[in-house]
Amino acid sequence: MTSIGTGYDLSAATFSPDGRIFQVEYAQKAVDNSGTVIALRGKNGIVTAVDKVVTSKMFVKNANPRVFNANDQIGMTFCGTYPDCRSLKDYADGQALDHLEAFREPEPIHKLADELANFIHQYTLTGHRPFGTAIFLTSWDEKSGGHIYFVEPSGLNYEYRAWAAGKHRQAAKVKYSF
Repeated sequence: MTSIGTGYDLSAATFSPDGRIFQVEYAQKAVDNSGTVIALRGKNGIVTAVDKVVTSKMFVKNANPRVFNANDQIGMTFCGTYPDCRSLKDYADGQALDHLEAFREPEPIHKLADELANFIHQYTLTGHRPFGTAIFLTSWDEKSGGHIYFVEPSGLNYEYRAWAAGKHRQAAKVKYSF
């Protein structure tokens, strides 16, 4: 990814001659260098685990959490740049609240995952920098069981049975065989 001097990494809306968007790749590197997040789906629930990287003993304990609720049924776990995490968390909270007000029922997880992915993609395409964060959305209910959606910094989202993201994602994938 040597783009020094080529000028193709100056904007998120500029493609290199080989079809790459370097700004999105830089956002993915921010996710790859953050603490590891693992999400596993089982018969009776979903487990998410976050490896919080502590770079200084001066940090306040429990500051900058990475696990939130979008509504009563959907949990969110983030890895990547923390300010981007908070911004996307606020957006997801707003979307879940708007859906609840409009339809008088909680927003389905697949719809929230699609809305977040679309927002990330549109934000990047309009000339802003990409969000340097990845999001796990999780929900579980008696009827449909568990769901894990993963939203990438590029704006793609997928549903998984289990997945890992962050610095040690490869070791987690090998250990848990997913």
